[in-house]
Amino acid sequence: MSIISRRTLFASGAGLAALTLAACGGEEEAPLTRKDDGVTTIRIAATPLPHMEILNFVKDNLAADAGLDLDLQEQTEYPIPNRLLSEGEVDANFFQHLPYLETEIAENGYELTPFKGVHIEPLGIFSESLTSLDEIEEGAAVGVPNDPTNRGRALALLAAEGLLALMDGIEPTEATIDNIAENPKQLKFTEVDAALLPRTLGDYAIAVINGNYALEADLSPAEDALVLESGEDNPYANMLVVRTADVENEALKKLDELLHSEDVRAFIEETYSGAVIPAF
Repeated sequence: MSIISRRTLFASGAGLAALTLAACGGEEEAPLTRKDDGVTTIRIAATPLPHMEILNFVKDNLAADAGLDLDLQEQTEYPIPNRLLSEGEVDANFFQHLPYLETEIAENGYELTPFKGVHIEPLGIFSESLTSLDEIEEGAAVGVPNDPTNRGRALALLAAEGLLALMDGIEPTEATIDNIAENPKQLKFTEVDAALLPRTLGDYAIAVINGNYALEADLSPAEDALVLESGEDNPYANMLVVRTADVENEALKKLDELLHSEDVRAFIEETYSGAVIPAF
């Protein structure tokens, strides 16, 4: 069954994070900051929506009873949280799905490990001028994310809707513009930073936008997208990520448990009305 369908939210798994600072030169790792009252502070880098909102819910409602204090650091650009985590500036991050993390590890040599998926955000096709993909004209401009995994994910969504065909043997997560085998409408593709696509939507006939960035721009994936990813067999769930050396840290594991609690499930379902869905 295709993982793409019209007006259907997508599901995909990812993980959680919080870490111990990794030491250099063979020294032992510095522990997460523990206060005199026994509370452990975890520094987490996260993108604003919905990741920071979910973490703020945990911070305000669940963390204290678990002996945790969350130091939340908002980031708006995809590459930064993994660099901060790898360099020990934060103990965990929460913003990405597994294909993106795998690409980052391959390109940068990061030693990072994900926990299980927390939530899924649908990737959707949006337009300010069209009400249906049937209206798209010859040579129309199309905006897609420029990061490798989301670019391929966007092209796979467009291919599933019949707007293009990818070369045989190309994995969707690895697809590039050069891997387009058929482009019947001679669409003109522009690769743009994913966070900028909602702000520049008017520059394109259609643009493929990540669910979190759509929410930040007051777009409802469930109501405003022409097409949304399906959740079935979707590999793009978002997760908490930590340094590999810290994956057994008890404070980080406790944070992972909180992110997979029934309280967090209810918060996601009530807050986002299907635009974001639990992955557990």
